[in-house]
Amino acid sequence: MAERFSLKDALFNAETVGQLAREYAAGVPGFDPDRFQTAALAGFPDRELMARLEWLADCIEEQLSPDFPRMAEQLEAAMPAPLDPGLRDDDFGQFIHAVPGILAVRHGLEAHRARAMTLLHRATQRFSMEFYIRSFLNRWRDETLSALQSWAEDDNYHVRRLVSEGTRPKLPWAKAVTLTPEQTLPLLDRLHGDPTRYVTRSVANHLNDLSKTNDALVLERLAQWKTQAAQTAKELDWMTRHALRTLIKQGHTGAMTALGYDGAMPVAVTLDIETPQVARGAALNFTCTVASEVALPLLVDYRITFARPDGKQAEKVFKLKQGRTTPDKPFQVRKVHKLKGDATTFTLYPGTHHVTVQVNGVDRAQASFELT
Repeated sequence: MAERFSLKDALFNAETVGQLAREYAAGVPGFDPDRFQTAALAGFPDRELMARLEWLADCIEEQLSPDFPRMAEQLEAAMPAPLDPGLRDDDFGQFIHAVPGILAVRHGLEAHRARAMTLLHRATQRFSMEFYIRSFLNRWRDETLSALQSWAEDDNYHVRRLVSEGTRPKLPWAKAVTLTPEQTLPLLDRLHGDPTRYVTRSVANHLNDLSKTNDALVLERLAQWKTQAAQTAKELDWMTRHALRTLIKQGHTGAMTALGYDGAMPVAVTLDIETPQVARGAALNFTCTVASEVALPLLVDYRITFARPDGKQAEKVFKLKQGRTTPDKPFQVRKVHKLKGDATTFTLYPGTHHVTVQVNGVDRAQASFELT
C-alpha cells in the first residue's frame, strides 16, 4: 500500500528547514544554522502542522534579540526576496516564512503595535500574514482597520489581498475576528475592482463567507458593484459566481436570479442511473437530460444523500454543468462519480443512496442506487 501523503512533512522537512537556516544565517550575524536546524527537526515528529510553525518560531527566537524592534529588524534582514510581483495568481509563498507573523503577535501586539504592523506588511509579500493580522484586528480594531484602508491601495497585490483575506469572517484554520460587515465591506468596495485575480478571488471568498449569515447583504453589494462598473464585466461575473457558490448549492432563489437562472420556468428532467449497484471504490454512472419548450440557460447540480449506519442520512452537493436547452435540442450530460472507499474526509457505508438533480436551484428528479 502506498504511503499516505503528509502535508506537514511536505511543508516542514530537512530541505525546507535547511533553506530557512541559510536565510537566517545570511541575514542575521551570529545566527547558528546548524544549531537551529538540529533543534527544529528534532521537535517535528510529535507536532502537527500548525504546531510545527510555532516550533520553528521558538527555535529561531532563541537566536534573536529579546528587544522586539531589534528582533523585527533581524526578521526583515532574513527575509527572502518578495514573491514575483509580475504574477497574477496562485503565489501563496512558503509556510516556513510565517515565522515573522508569529513573532509579531507574540512580542509586538501589545507594546509595539506600529512596528509589528510594518513587519506584517513586509512579511506578507513573502507569505500571507492572514492568520496574524487577525490578532491585531481583535486587539486594535480601529487602528488596524485604518492601516488596512491604506494597504488596500498598496502597489503590491499580496498586501492588497491581505486586506480582504485577513478580514474574512470564516477564514479556514484562523481565529475568529470580531468585525461586522459594516466594517469590512468598505474595504471590499475598494478591492473588488482590483486587476489581479489573487485579490478578486479573496474578495469573492470573503463574500461567500458572509453569504452564510447575511445573504441579502451580499446580493445587494454585488448588484451595486455591477452598476459601478469598476471591474470588467467578465471578471465581476466570475466573482459573482464564486461568491454565490454556497447559496447556489442551496438553491437560493436570489442567487440564481443574480446569475440569470430562472427556477420557475417549466422543464422536463429525466435521470437515468446506469449503475444501480456500485461497490465502494467504483464509480456511479448516470445521465441527466433537461428539456424545455423555450430556450433556457441552465445550472445543473446534483446532490447525493448518503446512507449512515445509525439510520440518519448525510447530503453533499456536487457541481454538474452549466448549459442551455432549446425546444429542438435538450440539454444532456453524463456523469461518472467515483465513490472513493479510502477517502479521509468522508466515510462511505453500504446501503441505499439517492441522487437528486437540481436545475436552476429547484429539485427536479431523483433516483436511487445501492452501495455495496
